[in-house]
Amino acid sequence: MKTIAIVTLAIIVMSCAQRPEQAEPKDLYAVPETIDPEILEQVPSWAAEAVWYQIFVERFRDGDPDNQPALWGLEGSWPHNKPASWLPTPWTQDWYRMSDWERETGRPFYETVHMRRYGGDLQGVIDQLDYLADLGINAIYFNPVNDSPSLHKYDVRNYHHVDIFFGPDPQGDAALIATEDPADPSTWVWTSADKLFLELIEQARQRGIRVIMDYSWNHTGIAFWAWKDVLERQQASPYADWYRIDSFDDAQAGTQFSFRGWAGVPELPEFRRHGDGADRPVVHSELAPADLHPELKRHIFAVTRRWMDPTGTGDTSQGVDGFRLDVAELIPAAFWRDYRKFVRDINPEAYLVGELWWDSWPDKLLNPNPWLQGDIFDANMNYRWYMPTRSFFGGALPEVPVPSAYIAHIDSVSTGVERDVVYAQMNLTSSHDSPRFMTSMLNPGTYKFRANPRENRSYNLRRADTVTLERMDLVLVKQFTDVGAPHIWMGDEMGMWGADDPDTRKPLTWPDLEFEPESADPYGRRRGTDPVGFDRERFNLYKELIALRKSDTVFSLGGKTYTVADDDRLVLGYERYTEDRIALVLINNDDEAHTVQYHPQRVEAQVLGLQSNPAHNPALRDSAYERLADARFEVLYSRGDVNMELSNHEVHVSMPPRSAVVLIRR
Repeated sequence: MKTIAIVTLAIIVMSCAQRPEQAEPKDLYAVPETIDPEILEQVPSWAAEAVWYQIFVERFRDGDPDNQPALWGLEGSWPHNKPASWLPTPWTQDWYRMSDWERETGRPFYETVHMRRYGGDLQGVIDQLDYLADLGINAIYFNPVNDSPSLHKYDVRNYHHVDIFFGPDPQGDAALIATEDPADPSTWVWTSADKLFLELIEQARQRGIRVIMDYSWNHTGIAFWAWKDVLERQQASPYADWYRIDSFDDAQAGTQFSFRGWAGVPELPEFRRHGDGADRPVVHSELAPADLHPELKRHIFAVTRRWMDPTGTGDTSQGVDGFRLDVAELIPAAFWRDYRKFVRDINPEAYLVGELWWDSWPDKLLNPNPWLQGDIFDANMNYRWYMPTRSFFGGALPEVPVPSAYIAHIDSVSTGVERDVVYAQMNLTSSHDSPRFMTSMLNPGTYKFRANPRENRSYNLRRADTVTLERMDLVLVKQFTDVGAPHIWMGDEMGMWGADDPDTRKPLTWPDLEFEPESADPYGRRRGTDPVGFDRERFNLYKELIALRKSDTVFSLGGKTYTVADDDRLVLGYERYTEDRIALVLINNDDEAHTVQYHPQRVEAQVLGLQSNPAHNPALRDSAYERLADARFEVLYSRGDVNMELSNHEVHVSMPPRSAVVLIRR
């Protein structure tokens, strides 16, 4: 029996020794230890062919009359002390006309306007997905949809939930959220608003539209759960080290609670940097040193995984396609590098675009190149494309008076990064943070400087005149035939106008709604009346230009060479080309008519010598011309009454003032 027992024990021991050790479960919220460098560094294959449409949900469309904003949901947002008589503002009301409750406050328009809510929601977006598909866009960039008391949602209350008033059951969602431990992802629930956002993603994908979300990992709002814990427990809070806190309430030490808010805004408490270099100041033109708190990083990573892989199965087809990342230069580079690894480990085709804007406002835009080297972002919100483009086509400050100066300026913003990054850039004409495209072209002052009637009482708030509209058309031709993904701020295609924030955030002028004309003035001055409504002509222009861009990959993927820079006549020309086609874009930016005689083999050497951007590919251009020696130019698009004589080798174009034409050989 003893022998049998010994043998049995030996068999058991050997069996245990041979059993493979169970792998440690994957830490879902940790930085991956390894990742293929190609996956990490590559720009998503779809990014260059994106046509972006930016949606600010609160002002897009009210699709659900039963989820209207309520005063209790605004607690924690500025301005505080909202009146008990507060009500949502009617969608079609004259923007500058104050409601009764606004006048009762005794506060000026530019305070009470931030108290307004119009009731835009996710159902409104879902209801208009066919409109967006008809327009032709194929990618949506959502301003923050995270739960928040403000209209803009950058003062987050819960990162991991969609705003409760964007869904069908605000009170029910608030009750569900209250059952969670927000620090523990295993307790997180899916609210009705969360589920509706997932439905929106699915319905958008069915129409060939991708979706990215906007997050600010730099600060929270004062209603954020961790911040509320800090306020209650002071230095005893486990989240106290997340924030930039200078001192706590301490009667013995004689100190009061003091902290840093983003840009000095007390409603936006800022996260603290940790680790080596944390005490070094952030220099806008340089990568920020140090890192974020490790537990804060895990929370951010948990939120990110939730929206990229909502089923938790590794199936990213039901999640978002990437993120737009707010005030990116203020956030430590070490965090961003880990964030990219984390995101790309989940979805190698996820797109990361940073908001990298000002080096020194209003004179110098930030050079984003340090963030665009394959280890942080794929692209930038490319205000650097619009600023010189506005100056050249709109005669705005700072002056870019002639084509050669424009070419040199626009090329300079494309150097120092890989070719794929240039093609993935988000080229915009306006956004939620700038004057609308129409208004910025109507007012020729320095870009985003005193671009509102508060600081500049002579700032023009009205609809643009015909000449300004024609100059806008030239910018749009350039935008939709240029290298880089074009971006539309919602409503620009409807013919909307508006000064800098908050006037750029008017509710959209849908064609089925009848709007009050705009006749009030924020300072009670006399002004004319502008009818407000959907501008079908502007919509059709955008639709045509989107269709033009999508008609041939030469515009999204082809090389680019400037071939005309007529400084005397203000005529600009450039070619877009692949191995088997060449598109020619000619733009007359003058107030006089001109005839352009174009022969590709006679392009002046000094014009070719102006360019240094990665899209300029002389060898590919020469190869295309050799292949297309017998092909004729044909007209793809013209803006203005343009007359042409076309042959195999020459183009004669009579161009009226402020006109453009797009030709192609294939």
